[in-house]
Amino acid sequence: MLLGGGEKMTPTWAQRREALWRDGIGSPAVFTSMVERLGDFVVPYPRALETEASQRNVHLYLQGLLSHLPRKNAEDIATFVDVERQVLPDFLGTPPWEHRPLLQVLVAHVIERLGAPDGVIAVDPSSFPKRGMHSVGVKRQWCGQRGKVDTCQVGVCMGYVSRHDHAVLDFRLSLPEEWARDEPRRQECHVPPEVRDHTRQAQCLEMLDAWGEQVPHGWVTGDDELGRHTGFRRQLRHRGERSVLGVPCPTTVRDLEVPLPAYAGRGRRPKAPWQAVTEWRTSLPADVWTHVTVRDGEKGPVAIEMVKRRVQTRLERTRTGPEAWLVVTRRPLTADRLVEARASRDATEQDARHRYQYSRTPTEGAKVAWKEPSLAALARVIKAGTCIEASFQRGKSEVGMDEYQVRTWEGWHHHMALTLIAVWFLIGETHRGQQVTPALTLPQVRYGLSVLLLEVCCTPGIDSICRQVQRQLVRNESARFYHHRARKCIPSRKLRREIQ
Repeated sequence: MLLGGGEKMTPTWAQRREALWRDGIGSPAVFTSMVERLGDFVVPYPRALETEASQRNVHLYLQGLLSHLPRKNAEDIATFVDVERQVLPDFLGTPPWEHRPLLQVLVAHVIERLGAPDGVIAVDPSSFPKRGMHSVGVKRQWCGQRGKVDTCQVGVCMGYVSRHDHAVLDFRLSLPEEWARDEPRRQECHVPPEVRDHTRQAQCLEMLDAWGEQVPHGWVTGDDELGRHTGFRRQLRHRGERSVLGVPCPTTVRDLEVPLPAYAGRGRRPKAPWQAVTEWRTSLPADVWTHVTVRDGEKGPVAIEMVKRRVQTRLERTRTGPEAWLVVTRRPLTADRLVEARASRDATEQDARHRYQYSRTPTEGAKVAWKEPSLAALARVIKAGTCIEASFQRGKSEVGMDEYQVRTWEGWHHHMALTLIAVWFLIGETHRGQQVTPALTLPQVRYGLSVLLLEVCCTPGIDSICRQVQRQLVRNESARFYHHRARKCIPSRKLRREIQ
C-alpha cells in the first residue's frame, strides 16, 4: 500500500486510517426523530415569553434559522414556514417582548452541560458589516471581520469555554456616541431611553455582573481592545476575577527578571529600563521559547510557543502600575492565518517567520495574591479566545447570525438571541450524534436537519407552488408601485393574456 508520494504505508498507519474511516460511518440514529427533538427542545423558551403570538413564532423562526435557506432573514423564513409575509418581520422588529428571559433559559442549559470550575469566560467584540447607514449603531469603525475600517455594527459578546465545548451566552450592541446623542435616529430605531453610549468595557462588566455568579469559571479572557484600558483591568481585579487580557504592541513594561548591574553604593539603585514589548521581545535569546501543546486539532496538535516574564506595568500618564505576568505567544506564519479577525491594527505583529501576540495577567487580586500560573494553563485560556471566534463562525455560517435585515434595537437583539438558541440545539445534537458517529461535525448535523425540515415545512403541490409564487409576485408589484410613486407617475397594470 502506497501513500500519495509513493512511500509505503506502515501497518500502524494503515490500522489508524481504517479506524478513522470507521468513525466516519454515518448512523441513521443520528437523524432519527431529530425534528421531534427540536420541538421538545424549544418548549422551555416560548414559556419564558408573555404573549401567545411570540411563543408561537419562536418555533417558526428557529426552523427557518436551521433550514437550507441561503439568506436567513425574517421575510425568507416566513415564506419557508408558510406564514403571511409580515408575520415574522413584525415578530422580530418592534414587538414589546423581552429577549432576556430566553437567555436565562439558554445559560442554565449551557452550564448544565458544559459547566466546569476551570471554565473560561471570554468577552469579545464581533463586527457585522452593513451597507447602509440607517441600521441601529452603524458607523464607520474598525471591522475585525474585514480587517479594516468599514461600515459595520459591533456587538460585544460573552462566551463560555470549557473542556467539553464552547458557546456564546450573552451580547450587547455597541451604541456609538454619535448615535446616543442623535435623538431622531434613536427614535427611528427604537433605542430605549435608558440606553446610552456605554463603552465596550462597561458592557463586558455588565455581563460579568449579570452572569458571573451563575457561570462557574476560573478565568476571564479578552483581546487587546479590552486589555489596553487600565480601568477595565482594575475593575476585574476588584471583582476577584483572574484574567488574561491581550495588550497592544506599543505597550511599555519593565522586565523584573532581567539581571541588573551591581549597586555601586551611591545614588539610586539600578532598575531595568522601560521598553515597548516589541523591543523587549526582540532582545530575547532564541532558546527562551517553550513549546506548549494545547489540544489535538483536525490538522494535528494545536501548539504555540510561549515566553512568560514578571514585569512592571505602566498606567496612563506614565504612572507606575502593578506587577503582572507578561505572556508572549508566537506561531509560524501561514496563508490562512493572515486573514483572521483582529480587534485592532496593533493587536499582533509579525516578522519574516512568526506572528506574535502579547497578553497580560495580574499577579494579585483585590484581596489575595495568585499563584504563578503554568504555561499550559495560560495557553488554554489564551486559546479560549480563539474558541469564541469559532462560536461566531458557527453562528454566521450555520444559522445566519449576520444575515438579519432589521434596523431597530429590539430587532437586532431578538435575532441574536434566537440564533444563539439555534446554535445551542446544534451543539447538543452534535454531542448526541457523536456517541454513534464519532467523526460527526456540527455543519453535518445542520445539513441533515435542514433536509428533514424540508419535508415538514414544504408540502409539494399546485396550491403550495401558487402560494410561493404569489408571495414573490406581490413583493415585486409592491416594489414597482413605490418606485413609480417616488417618480410621481402612475404604474401601468399588467395586461392579462388569453391562455392559448
